[in-house]
Amino acid sequence: MNKVKITVLKTMLDEELAKEYGREGLTACPMMREGQVFWADYAKPDGFCDEAWKAIYQYVFALAHMKSDELFYFGDWIRKPGIAICSCNDGLRPVIFKLEKTETESKIDYVPVER
Repeated sequence: MNKVKITVLKTMLDEELAKEYGREGLTACPMMREGQVFWADYAKPDGFCDEAWKAIYQYVFALAHMKSDELFYFGDWIRKPGIAICSCNDGLRPVIFKLEKTETESKIDYVPVER
């Protein structure tokens, strides 16, 4: 398993939907900033939004286990090997992420607890 680089590409606000459904003064996601970079593998990176992680973790996991020259989703979605473009599931203020497989091997940095 290799690490995956997660880059925040865009933070957006759908003004039309926010006007109809959002609370007054709603803005783009206050937690993520364009250009932020996180590194992930088997666990949510520190400081990463819980809800965004739930939306993208399966893509992170898949990329972490892929060959570097493989196209994501059988090549019918992204044209560059080892890359996926995903978003969180906030319909009013989505955040767009670029996920990139790296050559950095992941290592478990904790001792599992037996129960």
